[in-house]
Amino acid sequence: MQKILSYPLTALYFFFFGLSLIVFHPIQWICFNVFGYTAHKKSVSILNWFLMRSTHFLGTHYAFRKKAEIPTDRPIILVANHQSMNDIPPLIWFFRKNHPKFVSKKELGKGIPSVSYNLRHGGSALIDRKDARQALSEIAKLGKYIEKNNRCAIIFPEGTRSRTGHPKKFQPMGLKILMKNAPSALIVPISINNSWKLLKYGKYPYGLGSHFTIDVHAPVEITGNADDIIAQVEQTVTKGVTSFK
Repeated sequence: MQKILSYPLTALYFFFFGLSLIVFHPIQWICFNVFGYTAHKKSVSILNWFLMRSTHFLGTHYAFRKKAEIPTDRPIILVANHQSMNDIPPLIWFFRKNHPKFVSKKELGKGIPSVSYNLRHGGSALIDRKDARQALSEIAKLGKYIEKNNRCAIIFPEGTRSRTGHPKKFQPMGLKILMKNAPSALIVPISINNSWKLLKYGKYPYGLGSHFTIDVHAPVEITGNADDIIAQVEQTVTKGVTSFK
């Protein structure tokens, strides 16, 4: 019965999700080209509020829990598990004061209203997964950018999203490059739960009634051996992922 109900509700969700992307694309363009970075960043934050709230048509509700305040006057590296594309709007919204930027595959940099424009012009790194040299160079540029401007980089070290919610092994190279190029950054481990349940039936229809949780763990300073720090962060993130159980 729930799956039958999810068909019309998913259609309603996609309508408002797509409408938000289309409406905000020219708004982003105007903000960026006429008013500059600050206006563009605000338009992106508001867009992602709408994208996040559009999941309410599916009965999704959110819990954002922080174990410590995250400073806005120094570079931040958010390290999270990845369960679906729906992870991204709440991260952008809840961390809007930190100016979040993403490590994203280059394919997302074209063809998607609003999303592609922001990835190309908002400071994120677009990487070619088939070209390791290009990918590492782009991540290094992002690290230097957040170090210089006290911005926030978001990276999903699993590489690809987990379709079952079960955490995947970290691929540490991208995170190492960020740490090397943003040595004063604070690393913030994040555990995401239940995002994958939105896609439990596949791409259509979406699942209903997900309790989407984002747990922000205690920050970690970049001091000592990089491998040890990454192992600590991975353990913290993985321990907080329980939705597959």
